[in-house]
Amino acid sequence: MDSVLASTLSPSSSAASLFSFLTKHNSFFRPQFLSLSSINKQTTQQLVSRAVQMNKEAKLWGGRFEESVTDAVEKFTESISFDKALYKHDIMGSRAHASMLARQGLMSDSDRDSILEGLDEIERQIEAGKFIWRTDREDVHMNIEAALTDMVGEPAKKLHTARSRNDQVCTDFRLWCRDAIDTIVGRIRHLQVALVTLAQKNDGVIVPGYTHLQRAQPVLLQHLLLAYVEQLERDAGRLLDCRVRMNFCPLGACALAGTGLPIDRFMTSNALGFTAPMSNSIMPQKKNPDPMELVRGKSARVVGDLVSLLVLCKGLPQAYNRDLQEDKEPVFDSVKAIIGMLEVSAEFAQNITVNQEKIHKALPAGHLDATTLADYLVKKGIPFRTSHDIVGRAVAMCVSKNCQLQELSIDDLRSISLVFENDVYEFLGVENSIKKFSSYGSTGSQCVASQLSCWITKLDINRDRK
Repeated sequence: MDSVLASTLSPSSSAASLFSFLTKHNSFFRPQFLSLSSINKQTTQQLVSRAVQMNKEAKLWGGRFEESVTDAVEKFTESISFDKALYKHDIMGSRAHASMLARQGLMSDSDRDSILEGLDEIERQIEAGKFIWRTDREDVHMNIEAALTDMVGEPAKKLHTARSRNDQVCTDFRLWCRDAIDTIVGRIRHLQVALVTLAQKNDGVIVPGYTHLQRAQPVLLQHLLLAYVEQLERDAGRLLDCRVRMNFCPLGACALAGTGLPIDRFMTSNALGFTAPMSNSIMPQKKNPDPMELVRGKSARVVGDLVSLLVLCKGLPQAYNRDLQEDKEPVFDSVKAIIGMLEVSAEFAQNITVNQEKIHKALPAGHLDATTLADYLVKKGIPFRTSHDIVGRAVAMCVSKNCQLQELSIDDLRSISLVFENDVYEFLGVENSIKKFSSYGSTGSQCVASQLSCWITKLDINRDRK
């Protein structure tokens, strides 16, 4: 009997279930219990109701449910373990929403002030590490809203007017991603500055350029470093383009199709720094959507996160789907990894010292001036395909003689083609080869100096910083 009674008194049961049990199984109980006054019965019912309410209070969506979820379901569905990273943006959104509701007459100014003060206190607690995150409250939104309700009472219950967790989480996530983009672009700029500064320190240094993992042409080290600066600039451009495309506010789209209440979505959008509200409420959550070796390795993790997101979004119907709870962790993980990689790369670049002596000794290998020799022949009127064949024979002669192109005598060269004259030596050797590059974007000294100057200005780097 005790076990039956205990199970009935479990908070997972409703007060009505308990009294139904008492009526059906009155033989289980002493006569004294059955003769309780109506006042005592009412008190008992209130106590049981309170137990039920305490169990259900965390599930703010649980009005239609008599029983709580199991521990396994609760553990599987919780997201607070990772989405608490959104706390600052959730509070930002709630502040803007409360202010809008008050201005539109959907809550009083005093209720708004209570909510704003409560949100400020919750933010202080979180920042101080004193806020208790509860998994039974499922996610960051419910944790903050429930804590706010505990703190200020009835006014907090008005905060969710004309808002659902669907548009709330999407707004939070866009705010978070916007900040993340700004942070990453800042780190990219820092790495670009480090690379340009490194280029400034190594004026005139020539290194081998490779194609197909083979030595191809001599290039200025500055040219190579600026190539990475350009690549990073494209990355920054993609991120900034993403920022423009995502900077529209879902708040007020509600669960699916908007609301009939007189809200001002433009007010909340402006308050949160968005370009405008999203115009289509039926799609609030749709997202069309050693150190350097470790940096290389971690980039694979970011690609994996991207694949996770692409597969997650594949085939989803419009509007909110619970699948999208899983979109946060890959993005959080990627942003953390990307910021770390950029910081390590910038620090690495700041501490590079170029061993010019070793580079100079290694430069002759690979006949890097072969392309310049072909250009010489073209300037002499030889078709490029024919020039390519002549240079190939010259390189073969170098291999047989174990020497470099500039070490071949004029007689050696004229034995291959009578076009060769003494001025050919102005095109041979990596130093001379570098001087012959003149096209825009080439590794020629003047072109690289121009590009370096451009990046120094763009990144606001002190020209004397060497």
